[in-house]
Amino acid sequence: MEHLELTTVETAKDLGLLPEEFERIKEILGRVPNFTELSIFSVMWSEHCSYKNSITWLKTLPKDGPRMLAKAGEENAGLVDLGDGIGCAFKIESHNHPSALEPYQGAATGVGGINRDIFTMGARPIAQLNSLRFGDLSQDRTKWLIKGVVKGIGDYGNAFGIPTVGGELFFDDCYNVNPLVNAMSAGIVKAGETVSATSYGVGNPVYIVGSATGKDGIHGAAFASKDITEDSVNDLPAVQVGDPFQEKLLLEATLEVIQTGAVVGMQDMGAAGIICSNSEMSAKGEHGMRIDLDKVPTRQENMKPWEILLSESQERMLIVVHKGREKEVEAIFDKWDLNCAIIGEVTDTKRLLYYMHGELVADVPAEDLVLGGGAPVYKRDYREPAYYQENQKFKIEDVKEPVDLVEVAEHLIAHPNIASKRWVTKQYDSMVGASTMTTNRPCDAAVVNVRGTNKAIVLTVDCNSRYVYADPQKGCAIAVAEAARNITCAGGEPVAITNCLNFGNPYNPEVYWQFVGAIKGMGEACTKFETPVTGGNVSFYNQSSDEGPVFPTPTIGMLGVLDDINTIMTADFKRPGDLIYLVGELVNDIASSQYLASYHKVSKSPAPYFDLEKEYAMHQVIKQLIKHEVVQSVHDVSDGGLFIALTESAMPNGLGFEIESDSDVRKDAFLFGEAQGRVVVSVSPKDQERFIELMATSEVDFSLLGTVTNGYMTVDEESFGHVTDTKLVYDNVLHTILGE
Repeated sequence: MEHLELTTVETAKDLGLLPEEFERIKEILGRVPNFTELSIFSVMWSEHCSYKNSITWLKTLPKDGPRMLAKAGEENAGLVDLGDGIGCAFKIESHNHPSALEPYQGAATGVGGINRDIFTMGARPIAQLNSLRFGDLSQDRTKWLIKGVVKGIGDYGNAFGIPTVGGELFFDDCYNVNPLVNAMSAGIVKAGETVSATSYGVGNPVYIVGSATGKDGIHGAAFASKDITEDSVNDLPAVQVGDPFQEKLLLEATLEVIQTGAVVGMQDMGAAGIICSNSEMSAKGEHGMRIDLDKVPTRQENMKPWEILLSESQERMLIVVHKGREKEVEAIFDKWDLNCAIIGEVTDTKRLLYYMHGELVADVPAEDLVLGGGAPVYKRDYREPAYYQENQKFKIEDVKEPVDLVEVAEHLIAHPNIASKRWVTKQYDSMVGASTMTTNRPCDAAVVNVRGTNKAIVLTVDCNSRYVYADPQKGCAIAVAEAARNITCAGGEPVAITNCLNFGNPYNPEVYWQFVGAIKGMGEACTKFETPVTGGNVSFYNQSSDEGPVFPTPTIGMLGVLDDINTIMTADFKRPGDLIYLVGELVNDIASSQYLASYHKVSKSPAPYFDLEKEYAMHQVIKQLIKHEVVQSVHDVSDGGLFIALTESAMPNGLGFEIESDSDVRKDAFLFGEAQGRVVVSVSPKDQERFIELMATSEVDFSLLGTVTNGYMTVDEESFGHVTDTKLVYDNVLHTILGE
C-alpha cells in the first residue's frame, strides 16, 4: 500500500477535518493515512455521521419507556411496541442541503432514504409525513424551491406507493437561502421479524444489493456538514439521484429475504455509502470485513476506490448472509431483477480491509470510525445571544390594539402560514394502500389503520420555529407539547418521538446556545409526556454568509397509538346549536404569534405563554372527554390563535360560530393570541351536563365561548363574514401565488 498517495494536514482540511483530527488519525493507524483512508475518516467523522458536536447533549434525552423495542441510535430507526405482537418503526431525517441546490432530487432522495431506514429493519412503510420551511414566497427562487421540493416528494412517494398523510409548511425570510426539507416515515413489523444493522460470523458473505454505484452523492455527508455559499453549486455531484421504482423492487425483495432467516444483518446505504454500512455493522457486531471494491457493480467505468466507497447512490443495501445460504438470497434478488453481488466476507480482525484488483488500498479499524467508538466528541462553547433579553422586555401594552379586528382576521386567513396547504397535499397520494383514516376527515393528526387489526397509528410533525428562536428551551418544549396535543385531539395516546434538529453552525456559540436550550426543553417535555426519544437526525450548518442562520428548528415527529379506530376524533363542527367550549386557560398574551409577527411586524417578543404541568393536565381531561363520548369535535388552538381554530372547525361542513369574548383579556389576545395549552371542543346540548360534570372533576380551566351556527362567523355580535367566502380565500392562497 506504500505507493498510494500519502496525505498532509492540508489535504485533511480540504476534506473538512481539523488539524487535531488529522493527528488523531495518524495515532490510530500508526502511520500517515493515504487519500482513500483519509476520505473514509472525513465522512465518518463528519457531523452528519458522527454527531461529534451534538452527541454530548443528545445523550441527556429520555430514551427509555415501556414500549421501546430498540434503544435510541441502536438501529436505523426507532422501534416501538404497539401491542399484540406488532411493532412500529419510525424516523425523521433532513435533506436540507441537497434540496437547496437541486430541490426535486434533493427532496425525492430524502423520501427514498427515510423509507429505506424503515424497511431495512423488516418493517413495511405505511405512512410518510414531511416538514417543509421556505423563505419569502414572493421571491422567484422560493417559488422554484417549493415547486421542486413538493414535486420531488410527490413523485417519489406516489411512485413508491406509500401515502403521504400529513406534514407542515412554514414560510419565513430566514429560510431564503436554506430551505428545510424533513421527511418522516413509519412502518409496521411483526414481533420476531425485525432485522438488525449488525455483522458477525467469520466467513459470512457480504452482499451489496439494489442499484449500481455511481459518482452521485460523493462526499454528500461532508457537504451536509458545511454552510451554504455561492460556491455550493459546485457541490452538485454531492446531490444523489433517486429511482422510486427501483426502491419499490428493493422493498419487496428485502422483506422477502428477511423471511428466509438467511440474513445476519442489514443496513441501507445512506450518508457515506458503503463505508458507513461496513463500519457501523462491523463495529456493532465486533467483527471486521474484507471487501473487494472491484466487485461492486458500478455505473461508470474506472471509478477510484474512494469514489466507490463514498458514493451515496440511492436504492442500495448491504446484507450479511449466513454462509451456505447464498443461493436462496441470490434467487430472491434475481427474481426482483436487482443487482446482488458478493463483495467480501466477515473477518474476526475488527478491521476493514479494502482491495482493488487484489491490491490493498485501505486498512482501517471499524470501531474508531463510528459514533460511540473512536469518532471525536466535542463540548462546544455556548453563549446567550443579546436578542434573548431584548425579547423578554416585550409588553403587550406597547402594541396598540387595532380598531378593525375583522381586517386582522382576513390578514391571517390569507397568510401562507395559516391558509390551506391544499396546493401541496393535492400533489401527494394520501390514499394509496387505503389505510389512511383522515384523508377526507379534518383531524389534528394523521390516523393510519394497521391492516388486519382494529388499531391505528397516529402521526404528526410539529415545530413553531418562531417560538424556538424567541426562547429555545420553552419553544422546543412547546413543539413536543403541540405534537402530543395533536395526537390527543385525534383520540390517540402519545407514545414516542423522533426528532430532526435543524440549526446553524455549531461553532457559533450563540447558535450552539439555541441547540442546548432546545435539547433541554425537549427533554423536560418528553419526560412529562412519557414520550421517549427513539432517535432522529441532527442537521447543522443551515446558514449562509449573507443571511446568517435559520431559525432554530427542532422538528418533532411524534407517534401515537389508537387502540380502537372507532374512537377517532375529528376537528370539524358537526351541527348548528352545538355548544363551543374552550378547554384550557384564557391568557392575555400575543407574544410570538403570527398576528404579532406579520400584522404588527414585531419580531422581538418572548415565546407564548406555556405551562407544562397545566398543558399535561389538559391533555388528560381531553382523553376522558373523548373516551366518554362527551364531545362532537376537538381541535387544538395553535398558529393564528382561537379565531383560526374556530374557523378551521367551521369550514369543513360549511358551518359558522357565534361567540363572545372575555373582558379579562384584550380582544386581539382573545382572538389571535397563541398562548399554549388550549383546545376548542363542541358539545351537543344533550351532553352539556355530562361535559360540565366531567370538567368539574378536573382542575383544568374551561369556558363557554358560544354556539355553532349555520355559516356566519360572529364575535360579540360583530360579523366576521360567511364561512363560504372565508373558505374560498383560505383554500386558494397558495394556488394564487404558485399557480395550479
